[in-house]
Amino acid sequence: MREPSAPHPIPAWGLLEDLAAEAAETAASLLRAETGAPRQISSKSSRTDLVTDMDMACEAAIVEFLTSQRPDDAILGEEGTGRDGASGVRWIIDPIDGTVNFVYGHVGFGVSVAAEVQGRIVAGAVIDPTLNDAFTAHRGGGARLNGDRLAVSPDRDPALALVATGFSYEPEQRPRQAEVLGLLLPHIGDIRRMGGAALDLCSVACGRVDAFFETGLNLWDYAAGVLICEEAGAVVQDLNGGPPNRDFVFAAAPGVADALLRLLRQADADRV
Repeated sequence: MREPSAPHPIPAWGLLEDLAAEAAETAASLLRAETGAPRQISSKSSRTDLVTDMDMACEAAIVEFLTSQRPDDAILGEEGTGRDGASGVRWIIDPIDGTVNFVYGHVGFGVSVAAEVQGRIVAGAVIDPTLNDAFTAHRGGGARLNGDRLAVSPDRDPALALVATGFSYEPEQRPRQAEVLGLLLPHIGDIRRMGGAALDLCSVACGRVDAFFETGLNLWDYAAGVLICEEAGAVVQDLNGGPPNRDFVFAAAPGVADALLRLLRQADADRV
C-alpha cells in the first residue's frame, strides 16, 4: 500500500473553487455527450431513487481528476467513493444531482462538487450541463454564475415569494410534506418543484426563486449549493437557526426569510 505523503498546507480557497469547477465540468461534459443515449438504470433507497451507469461514470471521472491534482485529499462521493486523506481537505461529490430528471430528459439536473476543510465547506461548484450554467463560490469571495457575481432576489412581499422544494424518496414521508405545502401555499406566491436540490439552491443564489427548503437531504446534495447561497447573500440555516443538515435545509433572500421561517415553523408545529 502506498504510504500517504506528508500533509500539504491548505491551499487558497479560490484555488479549491477553481478545482471544484474543473472537476464538475469533467462530469458535465460526459453528460452532454451522453444526452439521449440508452441508460442502465437501477434503484437505491426506494423504487423512485434511481441511479444510472452515468452516475457511476461521472463520479469516477471527478475522482480521477481530483486525485490527479491533489492525491492526498479525502473524498466522499454519493455513489460510494470514500477515501481518507492526509491534507486536511475533503471533496464532497454528487455526480448527478437530479438523476430522475436526467433519466426522463428533463432539465434540472446538475453536477455538484464541494471542498471541505475542518468540517467547513470553503469552496464549491454546481454545473447545469443543459443550460451550460456554472455556479461557483469560495468562502469570503462571493458567488458567481459563469464568472459574473451573483446576488439573491431583492426585497419583495413574502406573499408573492416563489419557493422551491423537493420531496423524499421515502413514501411514508411524502404525505407529511404535502401537509406542509398545504399550509404554506395560501401565504406565498407559488411553489416550484424542479427535482435537484443543488440547482434549487443555486436558483436562490441567482434570484430565479426567492427561497428553498427540503428535508432528508444528504451532505453531497447541498454542500456546494449552500455555500453558493451564503456567498450570494442568502439566509441559510435549518428550521431552528442552526446550520443546514439532514433534518432541514432552508435558504432564502433576506427580504422573505423571516416570514417564510415563521410559516414553516408553524406548519411543522401543526403537523405534530
